[in-house]
Amino acid sequence: MSDIGSEEFEDEGGPYLGEYEGDRNDEGERHGFGKATLPNGDTYEGQYEKGKRHGQGTYRFKNGARYLGEYLRNKKHGTGTFIYPDGSQFEGAWVDDQRHGGGKYTYVNGDLYSGEWSKHERHGQGVYVYKETGSRYSGTWVVGKPEGAGELIHIDHRYQGNWTDASMQGPGKYIFDIGCEQHGEYIPVEQAPEEADAEEDAVTLTIPKWKAGKITDITLFVPEEEEEDEEKDDPSFGLPLPSSSAIAVDKMEDEELKDIAEEAEETAVEVTQNQIDETAVDADEADADDEDFEPDADAE
Repeated sequence: MSDIGSEEFEDEGGPYLGEYEGDRNDEGERHGFGKATLPNGDTYEGQYEKGKRHGQGTYRFKNGARYLGEYLRNKKHGTGTFIYPDGSQFEGAWVDDQRHGGGKYTYVNGDLYSGEWSKHERHGQGVYVYKETGSRYSGTWVVGKPEGAGELIHIDHRYQGNWTDASMQGPGKYIFDIGCEQHGEYIPVEQAPEEADAEEDAVTLTIPKWKAGKITDITLFVPEEEEEDEEKDDPSFGLPLPSSSAIAVDKMEDEELKDIAEEAEETAVEVTQNQIDETAVDADEADADDEDFEPDADAE
């Protein structure tokens, strides 16, 4: 059964209930393929079942945003792509109108997050790549923020450690391409507000501060069972990685090595914190955008 007419009411003072062109079932409900213009100006083209968007379809918002993917009883559910007016987009799994499962979010500045989602938030294992610098964070996310074990990788060095509420905290180490690694820990330090903000009841900030420890050569990580077997056959197993860079480090004076590590660490800390802060801002903006794009119900 196909309906080629319009559902627009033109009576005096009558409300505009939208238009529909497409298939219907014996009960007169939208069922099958159809095209609809909603009262708010949005449009939908795709599958219906018993009066609701159900199956594959494309929903276009009047502000330029659009969703292409699967629906379940009028809600985004399954696999789909949501494109925002600013050009950012999400490709992945949806459950009950929310990003949930595996998915990839490309931000308007070119940054990219690929990983797990839960109820619209980055949650689980994921990788965030920063377009401008090429750096990337790989690790655990909890409700949109880095939390737990993770790794922040830069061009010539990387940091491995733990995050708490999007900030590095606790034991960790910096691994440098020159062939050494610096162990230490991040401790929370309160930072007093600037004088200009003191009169405005500014809140004292807590920032992570790196407490440097020993500097060592880079070593290989091997599971315990394999290590026990290797130790029987090779008495040198477990010693520092015998790379050319590690050999070069052995020949360097202790003070020179320390200066190089400290300089690299200072740069890493500054870039790290700035990028994590930007990640939190991007997450907030993305969530705020989604709240603006809730489709109206189709008129019957």
